[in-house]
Amino acid sequence: QSSTSRSSVNRSLPLVAQCIEGMWKVGMSEEVGKALHAVVDRVNQAAARRPKTLPAVPPRLVAVSKTKPPDMVIEAYRKGHRNFGENYVNELVDKASNPQILESCPEIEWHFIGHLQKNNVNKLLGVPNLFMVETVDSAKLADKVNSSWQRLRAASTQKLKIMVQINTSGEESKHGLPPGETVNTVKHILSKCSALHFSGLMTIGRYGYDLADGPNPDFQALLSRRQEVCASLQLPLEDVELSMGMSTDFEHAIEVGSTNVRVGSTIFGNRDYPNTPTPSPERKSKVPTEETAKKMERLTVTEQ
Repeated sequence: QSSTSRSSVNRSLPLVAQCIEGMWKVGMSEEVGKALHAVVDRVNQAAARRPKTLPAVPPRLVAVSKTKPPDMVIEAYRKGHRNFGENYVNELVDKASNPQILESCPEIEWHFIGHLQKNNVNKLLGVPNLFMVETVDSAKLADKVNSSWQRLRAASTQKLKIMVQINTSGEESKHGLPPGETVNTVKHILSKCSALHFSGLMTIGRYGYDLADGPNPDFQALLSRRQEVCASLQLPLEDVELSMGMSTDFEHAIEVGSTNVRVGSTIFGNRDYPNTPTPSPERKSKVPTEETAKKMERLTVTEQ
């Protein structure tokens, strides 16, 4: 009788595991759905507060899913979201090629938002549903991406959307082009990289900036670089996007002109970094207090 009982228990274990997994997925679905809805609302409200002098380009929300399982991407997709971002080439390749994501998310649009080394370009450009590379930080890298895209997608005339990453804070720990090289690099892409579509400028900026000190200087620097690019190369402002703003500052970024914000932990929860005790820098950034928010309401920010 005892062996029969053990046998029954053993048979029931997979069912218990399935039930637990099912309950986790339902809970996870509800959490991701609520968080995503709340962020979309905040994005729309911030866009409504933008000065009328800024181009009326609806901001794009890129849900950054790094370190998160495919199930979470699928849940956000089922809630209507389409733009997702990854920081690491290998993780993006794995996720974008995941059979469940390929089957469940046919209209997904992947953004690469991490540092791109030349030896990883071919691997990245083979990603299914690659929508945009936001981190081109030199003319040489642009040339490599351009030639690889021409070779890999020879049968397609569709250009690859790219952004030029600018190191607005001047920190050695940050990647990106020195601000003074922006115009010449964009000019090179427009004239020499026929397989690429120049979509705009991107910055990460300094972590932990306190908005009580005024508008974020990194965002202001990117606005100035856009003004300079458009004036020098005769480009309409509304045709040059600005990718700036993350979980702790995306509303301010939108208010001053961002058209593309990259939000991860606020949608998907804290990230799981194996073997790293310190949290993501994004989580350590200062969140503006209510007092700071009131100060921000009195700040008028325009293109320079």
